[in-house]
Amino acid sequence: MPALAAAAAPSRTPSIAVLGGGITGVTTAYALALRGCAVTLYERQRYAAMETSFANGGQLSASNAEVWNRLSTVLKGLKWLLRADAPLRIAPRPGWHKLSWFAEFVAAIPQYERHTVATARLAIAARRHLFAWAEAEGIDFGARREGILHVYRDRAGFEHAGRVSALLARAGLERRPVTPEEMRAIEPTLNGRFHGGWYTDSDATGDIHQFTVGLARAAVERHGVEALFERCVESVAHDAGGVTVRASGPDGAAERRRHAAVVVCAGVASRRLAAGLGDRLNVYPVKGYSITVHLDDAASRAAAPTVSLLDDETKLVSSRLGEDRFRVAGTAEFDGENRDIRAARIRPLVDWVRQGFPGVDTRRVVPWAGLRPMMPDMMPRVGRGRAPAVFYNTGHGHLGWTLSAATAEMVADAVVGTLPAAVQVAMPLHRPLRLAVPGALPG
Repeated sequence: MPALAAAAAPSRTPSIAVLGGGITGVTTAYALALRGCAVTLYERQRYAAMETSFANGGQLSASNAEVWNRLSTVLKGLKWLLRADAPLRIAPRPGWHKLSWFAEFVAAIPQYERHTVATARLAIAARRHLFAWAEAEGIDFGARREGILHVYRDRAGFEHAGRVSALLARAGLERRPVTPEEMRAIEPTLNGRFHGGWYTDSDATGDIHQFTVGLARAAVERHGVEALFERCVESVAHDAGGVTVRASGPDGAAERRRHAAVVVCAGVASRRLAAGLGDRLNVYPVKGYSITVHLDDAASRAAAPTVSLLDDETKLVSSRLGEDRFRVAGTAEFDGENRDIRAARIRPLVDWVRQGFPGVDTRRVVPWAGLRPMMPDMMPRVGRGRAPAVFYNTGHGHLGWTLSAATAEMVADAVVGTLPAAVQVAMPLHRPLRLAVPGALPG
């Protein structure tokens, strides 16, 4: 895939730096450019969307908005502590970052309902923007708007999902219960014994990498964003006049650039950058795994599901990406910034395909792992930092793809709202997205 050409930004003001070329960084750069800002996007990889936004589960899932802050999650983590293949694995090595994160995770349990409802509202708003952007820019990302089916093998899981559905309904999301017979009518290839399911027909799926690359190309070629790839941001300094970004290029040489403001969208690197800017951002890298099953024969293509699934017991999701690819993803591993792909973590994903869809040939399977930037309260950090010219859009955890368009709109509104009135008058009129995000950084 060819690199995007780095187009020079037009002579617009102000100049905004966006750090990170994954889904949140690219959507943020795009949203700012739509508002008339001159944007410089910094990304350490050679292309956009090469890390956590490369091969996720593919779901645009408002129905998966339930936050993890429940006592049962803690108990399961302790139970599975020594299982290498557990859906939730916590590496036994201690560390202050990990301990502080889990302490704050437990402290956020009383906010479980409030945060679940807030996340669902964000997800509903996000998909309106995401699909509108894809249509406006002609981005083909293999979107399927066939809903998401949550499957449950026992009564307890099904009944808990019913309680979650009541929270989602408070956010405006409709999710309906379905019998095993109705589940197979929705997805005829489904194999196994189930107690029941919950189906959200308004949810969708797509290829996050294709979308992000397409939006980055549109931002550069049509909206004047300057994309600086292979730039490792070493530091950001702020003063009364704005910020200075220091970044090193592929040859190791460092360069400094001045900007009126900066938006940190740097995934798991956001914690380090925030510390240098005087903000505490307790992002932890929670590793998720996926496999892409290549459906090379007609029998496999017929046996693979087309409706997206979420198996709550195994914590796995699946999405059909076009006719010849099938993605399975999930699990959570707390092991610091470890990007290794462990065979013990991949095996349950392949077994899930083999057991649930026995007609699918799994001889050509591509494994992948990515680090989700996750806050302990499961809420993204969107808005201003302590310094006037510093903003954040990061910490989306397992829902970065789902929430990205909404949080990009929100942080773009926040950035533009701090600009001088004379500058705002000269910028294109853009209706702001007014949604409160619990846990946003203080302004």
